[in-house]
Amino acid sequence: MEAWSERVSAVTIGDSSGRILDGDGSDRHVSDDPYAFTMAVAESLKVAISKVLLGSDHAVLAAILAMLSGSNLLIEDIPGVGKTLLAKAMALSVQATHSRVQGHPDLLPSDITGVSVYMPDKGQWQIHSGPLFANIVLFDELNRTPPRTQAALLEAMAERHVTIDGQTVPLPSPHLVIATQNPLSELGTFPLVESQLDRFGICTTIGYPDEATEIDVSQFRGGEGALNSMVPVCDIYGWQFARDAVASVTVSDKVAEMVVRLIRKTRSHKSVLLGASPRASINLTRVAQAYAIVSGRTYVIPDDVKAVAHGVLHHRILADGMAGMDVVTECLATLEMPRP
Repeated sequence: MEAWSERVSAVTIGDSSGRILDGDGSDRHVSDDPYAFTMAVAESLKVAISKVLLGSDHAVLAAILAMLSGSNLLIEDIPGVGKTLLAKAMALSVQATHSRVQGHPDLLPSDITGVSVYMPDKGQWQIHSGPLFANIVLFDELNRTPPRTQAALLEAMAERHVTIDGQTVPLPSPHLVIATQNPLSELGTFPLVESQLDRFGICTTIGYPDEATEIDVSQFRGGEGALNSMVPVCDIYGWQFARDAVASVTVSDKVAEMVVRLIRKTRSHKSVLLGASPRASINLTRVAQAYAIVSGRTYVIPDDVKAVAHGVLHHRILADGMAGMDVVTECLATLEMPRP
């Protein structure tokens, strides 16, 4: 992908009309075209979040693709590399409400969904909502929660509502779950089941920074300081407007066929015990649409699908003696690319 443009680094506020305000408060119409608005928002998100999370361009890109495509994000990494920082930056960049849940073995489903409480003065039951009722929810160390609590997330992540005491309650819109887990720790953990992993549209890592970046971090550049001075790129209405624009990016029949062939290859691979699901086809298409937008196009090309395939698919694949990443690589290598 071409280098990100810095030309809209001063963009601070956007709304659903396609209007963006410059840093000095002056009104600037980017375009009446929703695609132009979304491209400007994507570029500004990259600039804003990269000032907080230094030296992790791939993780920042994954976060932006998740925000634009409406895909839940799973971050698998060791402690202390900025997972929570990234989630906070994502929420602040779009003026979204956000909450944080710390995973632990005693966490109950009602601790995250909420409970019904009887109000004597009103003579009725009233729902007290849990932390899931925020636009962006960070679930830290999800694999430290027991299976029944993990299961409470399934409904929220797939259907954007929860059931509390038999009553279905919609979640705020837009809604995004960001979960983290430490892949190296086994003590006191409950591995995520396949149905849970399948509901994460993108899985990424952050990793250790390079030496120069770590020197900057040790000198308190970026991090919490940059987070506290962060200026939003748009509000939640602009965020939803951008997501709607991404959903309408053109996907040709040839590219759609390519996506399905890739998904089906993961199921027939000789080492695969469980391949990617039909939900993966939908997620791969939507994330490829978001990648097209951040690449400056209003249509998806085969290279967009290839660029996001590993992040969308590898965590959904269960293979015997092979990593999911390697399975995706082999499937892409034998995949016939559609002609222009």
